[in-house]
Order: sequence, then C-alpha cells, then structure tokens
Amino acid sequence: MGRSGSGKTTLTKLIQGLYPVQEGLVRFDGIDAREIDLSHLRRQIGVVLQENFLFRGSIRDNLTITKPDASIEEIVAAAQAAGADEFIERMPQGYDTLLEENASNLSGGQKQRLSIARSLLAKPNILILDEAASALDPESEAIFIRNLSRIAVGRTVMMISHRLSTLINADVVLVMQNGRLSDWGTHTQLLSRCQTYQHLWNQQTGHL
Repeated sequence: MGRSGSGKTTLTKLIQGLYPVQEGLVRFDGIDAREIDLSHLRRQIGVVLQENFLFRGSIRDNLTITKPDASIEEIVAAAQAAGADEFIERMPQGYDTLLEENASNLSGGQKQRLSIARSLLAKPNILILDEAASALDPESEAIFIRNLSRIAVGRTVMMISHRLSTLINADVVLVMQNGRLSDWGTHTQLLSRCQTYQHLWNQQTGHL
C-alpha cells in the first residue's frame, strides 16, 4: 500500500519483467530473475487490473482466452474460486450467456470477478491484483474479501490496494513511500507503529 506515485505498480512491473532492474535483485525461489527466460516467467504470472477488457462474446469465451483448451470442469473451478459462479449460474444461458461490448450488461463487481476467474484459469503461480477492488461497491468488496482465501490457495498473491480493509488478512503488508519500502508487517503490527498506515486506516474507518 502507499499513496499515488509511491511506487506500488512499478514494483509489480519489475516482478513481471516489464522494467529492467537497475539496482538490487529480483529473485523467485532464490533464483535471480535475470536467469529466468522472460516468456516462461510471464506464463507463471497472472495480472488483474482495475479496468479489465472483456469482449463481446460468451462468458466461456472471455474466460478461456487464457487457456483455450480448458475443460468445463476447469472453467467452473476457476469461476468458483473467484466467486463468479454465483452470478453466472443465474444468467439466462450460464457460461454461454452473451456479453455485450466491454461486458456492459454486467456490474463492476461481476466484471472484476470474471477477470479474476480468467487469470485463475491459467493457474498462475503468482497473481497480481492491481487495485482490483477499487471500483467495487461494498457488497462486491465483501464477496471479493471472502473469496481471497480461495484465490490464494497454492499461489502467491500480491495485491495493490488503497482500501486497507482488503489487506487486513494479508501475511505481510508492504508500505511504499517515495519509491522505497518504508515499512512492512501484518495489519496489526503496522497499525501499532506505522504513521502512514495509521493515518490512512483512520481516514477510511472514520477514527479520529
């Protein structure tokens, strides 16, 4: 977490190999990222952004763009993990329901859950959620938080968020400031010692 321009997204782009590392090292399981084939690395990483492109076509077609040969069992499992199955099953034709251009017939929360399911279908070892919850209404955010434990099974999840409520159960929260890591710890630890974290938490929860 951190204020706009603090370096959060830059850090995730370094992990994806989109920016060259100019100082220090990026390691995956102890291996220098420079020693890993870039195309192989990127196949291990899924990314969900604040705005994700969904095209005119069926829900199934939109999901399987990351894995065209996916079985229906795999598609359903990914949708369940993302919490998307709840609304897909209520659609007129289920997974074969036609989406309008940019999925204009879905809510923001539904679009986001589809985008997460699409990333999960590729079975990434690392999943980056870049402000993935920022446009969600309170009900959709609650569903998103509830499903995070399922989404994280068997993989590393990195989540950039201004909403600290989505980070409460994270193993580690990194606090970015002016392009540097200024502190890290659990929600409870940071709330007791990090002024930046305390200030934002109090702003969002209405505490004085």
